[in-house]
Amino acid sequence: MVKPMAHTLQIRYPATGVEADLAITEATIKAPELRKVIVDGQPLATFDPGFVNTAVCHSSITYIDGEAGVLEYRGYPIADLAEHSTYLEVAYLLLHGELPNAAQLAQWELEVTEHRMLPDKLKTVLAGFPYDAHPMTILMASVAAFFSFYPDAQNFDDPDARYLNITRLIAKMPTLAAFAYRKGKAKPYINPDDSYGYCHNFLQMLFKQNERRYHADPRLIRAMEVLFILHADHEQNCSTNAVRSVASSGNDLFTSCSAGIGALHGPLHGGANEAVLKMLREIGSVDRVPEFIEGVKAGKTRMMGFGHRVYKNYDPRAKIIKKSVEDVFEVTGVNPLLRVALELEKHGLEDDYFVSRRLYPNVDFYSGLIYEALGFPPEMFTVLFAVPRTSGWAAQYQEFITDSEQKIVRPKQIYTGYQTRSYVPMEARD
Repeated sequence: MVKPMAHTLQIRYPATGVEADLAITEATIKAPELRKVIVDGQPLATFDPGFVNTAVCHSSITYIDGEAGVLEYRGYPIADLAEHSTYLEVAYLLLHGELPNAAQLAQWELEVTEHRMLPDKLKTVLAGFPYDAHPMTILMASVAAFFSFYPDAQNFDDPDARYLNITRLIAKMPTLAAFAYRKGKAKPYINPDDSYGYCHNFLQMLFKQNERRYHADPRLIRAMEVLFILHADHEQNCSTNAVRSVASSGNDLFTSCSAGIGALHGPLHGGANEAVLKMLREIGSVDRVPEFIEGVKAGKTRMMGFGHRVYKNYDPRAKIIKKSVEDVFEVTGVNPLLRVALELEKHGLEDDYFVSRRLYPNVDFYSGLIYEALGFPPEMFTVLFAVPRTSGWAAQYQEFITDSEQKIVRPKQIYTGYQTRSYVPMEARD
């Protein structure tokens, strides 16, 4: 056998004597190169359900090291951004690659403020939904409908048109989410208030009652900023992949992001924090935690909010959000379920069953407690995920459509059905 060169993967198929040298670049091989190896008359391919070990793009937006528990946006550690930045600063960073200076941030905030209002006719669309429609359904359909109001979104090759529609979407998502929430409560819509910042305005559109001016506690506003920063992007997850896949066929931003909302709506993606709250309620009290832990170890139940597809260490977002829980409860009062959560976390971090399996708390373990403390019903939890994730989806969309390497998505399959069969006339069928 010829000795392979460095940074080359050599494949040898003894049955036919075929050999191939595949170049290794950035710890990957190009999948089409596998076609050089013919097996049983077919070019070799990979089988990777869920894309657990398949790189689909080059991206400079978000970096994750799951082994070390690292999350960075454009090279900045998530903890630094959560401590020092606002959500709109982080959205600017994701879109432009650099943090804004004071003038750039002021201009960006002004542009977002100018586009907060929804088109009047979209309110007619909202009126057509049943009163008990899930807010994520309203969000998904309404974002797709934006293309009808802003058809220039199809001019995505024009940087100015693309930027305008990205700004529109990021600006309107809190308004749309708040309207969906208030529709379900049979309450009148509250329009955006230009005197408030992004998160403060969102809270007032959600919760303003009869008071002349709505004033949120600064600790609650800051907690919302932090939550939004933590959820802004998370690399090539299910919803981001959906956005990129739909964009690959030449779709606009709004259609692509509505697909992301649909993917996020699934309980295995965006609905995990609701499952954590359900679990905590079922446990009920601290003294029942040991019994629950034993049930998990025996395979009788699952520990929701522990473990992650990517992180094999403590989710860095969970550490940050735990501090926000404390800040929110200073204002709202402590939810008794927090004691249950803390006791679960203690067992999870000390018990060898979890430690050996590298199951650590993820961001969903505590976020539901904050949302509930702020007064949100469980069906709004995923909406609160979708609003900040819009900036990440927009950044990923922009990166995808300006990437010359990308093509329309078309995975291979392994066919397991019948081979060619003779047609059976109706009278001869059983």
